[in-house]
Amino acid sequence: MSKNRKLDQPIYAVALMGAIGVQVALFVVLGYWLGAYVSDLTGSKGWVIGGVLTGLAIGIGSAILVVLKVLEGSDG
Repeated sequence: MSKNRKLDQPIYAVALMGAIGVQVALFVVLGYWLGAYVSDLTGSKGWVIGGVLTGLAIGIGSAILVVLKVLEGSDG
């Protein structure tokens, strides 16, 4: 089966979206964990928010890279 035909299958699209959601959530949780750790070291609570926002940005960026890689060979 060619790569373009694989992209046409709905289950493939659903699996890709699920994987991207898990990926973004993982980065947000890691950002929270790192922010909470630094917050405990410094005593400032702003690190938690910064960690979550940084994790969200990295998660969205990596999701964009995954989508671009998957669509690399498609006509769309």
